[in-house]
Amino acid sequence: MHHTINEFIEDWKYEKDSTLKVFEKLDDNSLSFKADGVRRSIGFLAWHIVTSLSEMISRTGLKISAPEENSPQPASAKEIYDAYKQAADSLSEVILNEWNDDTLKVEDNMYGEMWAKAVTLWVLVKHQIHHRAQLTVLMRQAGLKVPGVYGPSYEEWAEMGMEPQQ
Repeated sequence: MHHTINEFIEDWKYEKDSTLKVFEKLDDNSLSFKADGVRRSIGFLAWHIVTSLSEMISRTGLKISAPEENSPQPASAKEIYDAYKQAADSLSEVILNEWNDDTLKVEDNMYGEMWAKAVTLWVLVKHQIHHRAQLTVLMRQAGLKVPGVYGPSYEEWAEMGMEPQQ
């Protein structure tokens, strides 16, 4: 959990950059890919990551520059990338400008429960990680190159001249 605004900002920067790294590997054709033809597509998951930022943080009273929850998914991977970057940067900026360390203790009604703002930020980060992981599985199934986030991906091991772990 984040105990200071700076802890969140440091954590968010890494997670934001990791998500951008993943989004960079998407292309327009991949957005419609579904593993089984029925469930969520690559585009749906990527767009959900984008729109969940404004949806979740708005419950704390903050307004960020981001697409709303029910905004239609763009047809372009670049538009998704750009929308995420704008939303993620806006989130950092607004929190730095409008909250302080004491604000993290203030509770908000989040989905029928009372959460401290620190908990909301923690959930926001974990929610993104969760869906980013789902996204990378679909990307691999769709034949896209998956970047390493918390260590090298399978392909990156070989690029470094090392034996990929099985």
